[in-house]
Amino acid sequence: MRVLLTGGSGFIGSHIALLLLERGYDVIILDSFVNSSPNVIDRIKNYFDNNNLNYNLTTIKGDIRDKKLIDSVFYDSISKFKPIDTVIHLAGLKSVSDSLINPLQYWDINVCGTNNLLLTMKKYECYSLVFSSSATIYGLGDSVPIKEDHNISPINPYGNTKVAIENMFYDLYKSNNNLWKICSLRYFNPVGAHASGLIGEDPIGLPSNLFPFITQVAIGRQKRLKVFGDDWDTKDGSGIRDYIHIIDLSEGHLASLDYLNSKQSCMEFINLGSGKGYSVFDIIKQFELSTGRQIPFSIQSRRDGDVAQCYADISKAKKLLGWTPLRSLEQICLDGWNWQMKNPNGYS
Repeated sequence: MRVLLTGGSGFIGSHIALLLLERGYDVIILDSFVNSSPNVIDRIKNYFDNNNLNYNLTTIKGDIRDKKLIDSVFYDSISKFKPIDTVIHLAGLKSVSDSLINPLQYWDINVCGTNNLLLTMKKYECYSLVFSSSATIYGLGDSVPIKEDHNISPINPYGNTKVAIENMFYDLYKSNNNLWKICSLRYFNPVGAHASGLIGEDPIGLPSNLFPFITQVAIGRQKRLKVFGDDWDTKDGSGIRDYIHIIDLSEGHLASLDYLNSKQSCMEFINLGSGKGYSVFDIIKQFELSTGRQIPFSIQSRRDGDVAQCYADISKAKKLLGWTPLRSLEQICLDGWNWQMKNPNGYS
């Protein structure tokens, strides 16, 4: 089976790509490399070459807004008698803070780019899609755990674009529900790295998420961690979030492909998380315990838009996909630190 993986060189995409190739899928990675490194592709190839494993990987540099390019990707696959069977669509911008500054760019790339991709898929009769959505669409509110029928009310442009895309899927599916098979996966907080240490999370600039900031403090790239509030209504006063190992999340995508392959037609919105809530202090303590590294931190004021706790109800993913996250918080810390130690400056 041939899979088009947009955004396949990013943190999430690279891990999904590696698992797809291990399982024998023929993978086409399409990436602009605006927010990722082309070195990722070499790392993936080295992994298979060093282990004497066969793999089928094609890499194309390009933007999902480039209609001619997207068309050529599908056309060339058909002309080589290897049509694209499924698309895993991860390409897009994802910074909440940046989306507040550059909203039009987010609408252009995320929404218009996805619309372009869907039009091309329809043209070439490729109706199977797994999409990278986000728990950001749920907005504010401390009602936990969060189910898929939770109130959809994003509070930033990034979340708005994800909702717009999901609405696009729904309208498309309803227009011909005998054709389309779509799984929109709402991620919580993917963290950690591949156990080999070859690929991991390498944010451009100052990390905006907790875990890569912790590993950069541990390696000496940042001086101290900022904890935004220690007076939340939680067990230790720090905010609680759902953190899922990147490999567990990636396996959720393979389970989604299996689910789509078993259906004639479907439209599903599914949470992917650990189903557990960890506080900021939980993460710091476990990281220190697992790695022996001290994480200095300072308490800052709460940020606008934050909530006390947010974690997933993953019962739908377990039921529909037969998927369960297997890796512990300790494993997250060990694998994330292994990546950072082997790559103190990321992919640079």
